[in-house]
Amino acid sequence: MNHRLDSHRHGSLDRIIRVAALLALCITGGHLVPVHAQTGAAAPAAANAVARGRYLADAGNCASCHTREGGAALEGGVAFETDFGTIYSTNITPDRGAGIGAWTEAQFIRAMREGLDAEGNHLYPVFPYTSFNKVSNADLTAILAYLKSVPPSKYAPPANALRFPYNQRALMAAWKALFFEPAPFAPQRNQSAEWNRGAYLVEGLGHCGTCHTPRNFLGAEDNDEALSGGVYRDKIPGGEIRRWTAVNITQAASGLKAWSVKDIADYLKTGHGGRAGSFGPMNEVVTNSMMRLTDGDIRAMAVYLKSVPPRESSSKQTLSAERLNAGETLYTIHCGTCHLPTGLGSTPGSELGPPLVGSAVVQAADPATLINVILYESKTVVPAPQRAWNDMKGFGDLLDDDEVATLANYLRASWGNLGGEVTAEDVAKQR
Repeated sequence: MNHRLDSHRHGSLDRIIRVAALLALCITGGHLVPVHAQTGAAAPAAANAVARGRYLADAGNCASCHTREGGAALEGGVAFETDFGTIYSTNITPDRGAGIGAWTEAQFIRAMREGLDAEGNHLYPVFPYTSFNKVSNADLTAILAYLKSVPPSKYAPPANALRFPYNQRALMAAWKALFFEPAPFAPQRNQSAEWNRGAYLVEGLGHCGTCHTPRNFLGAEDNDEALSGGVYRDKIPGGEIRRWTAVNITQAASGLKAWSVKDIADYLKTGHGGRAGSFGPMNEVVTNSMMRLTDGDIRAMAVYLKSVPPRESSSKQTLSAERLNAGETLYTIHCGTCHLPTGLGSTPGSELGPPLVGSAVVQAADPATLINVILYESKTVVPAPQRAWNDMKGFGDLLDDDEVATLANYLRASWGNLGGEVTAEDVAKQR
């Protein structure tokens, strides 16, 4: 996906990628280094730049990709499973050997804008320089100031494990020629300042398309289908790596058509809104990034997303009477109490579940996330006072693959929902 440098999510080359990755999704959790040695007007100016950079790093969600479980903030080492092999996020602390402490401002900006490290080596597009090239120089400079203020770490992440020929960085020159054209953000004069701010965050720092845009067989985003949904690999509850769906966030019927600006803003800011609650990989985006942004910036993102033209990626299926009855029976037994027989769910804050009618997860072209939720759980890490819905338990121990597929198809074919057929084989892949 869902929406976020060699090791960016998804050493000298490694070091650079760490840097790029760092900007990519910096969501800091590190402590600022005091500026006791600075005096006069320079001290507050430097402190302001660091504070601003920290906020922008939060907007970029750097910490989620560059802080491994049990590790120090931003020292890298998070493993990202891709179709081409495993990539480890880089160390983007200011250590001069293991991190980016020796990087100049020009080198950092080049990495963010052009996908090149300090030595001029190509960075893999797992690091979303394809989005970060839209970020202004002033914001990139502030982010670098923040990154150089966190405690340095000498930790060296593992070497990437990419298959041949994908481990040949020089081939990225051809990839860029085919799929990458830097395009700094250009405000739309016919749109409001709020809309333009939202577009800048969604398309640039927030790099939502990194997860929410489908990719071709070489890992490039399909810009003609931007934000219509993507697929990626991440952990399920229990720690194993499984396929996930980043949902359609355009105004398509299978996307955010049923969501209001407030629904989107509430979801981004708290992980819970009138249409859904966050779970799985999206929890990190909310807690490490979106929750830390101002209400104004969150609303701006919601305003922009509500304006994205619909790009429908899901199809309609019609169930036979037999399959419909079988699905309805499973739904009534396991789901109907919380989501109601109508699929409309309840209002936020109740003990019932969110609506399934018009659900982006239910209708996603790829059913991976829907299957994961049925098999495992929809556990949130959002603080209880801000929750709109309770966690959902998984049914993987109660339902076999055929039953999970039957239930998923009922959800996707009922109440006007869209969504192609889910097979028992699809479910088995998620076990």
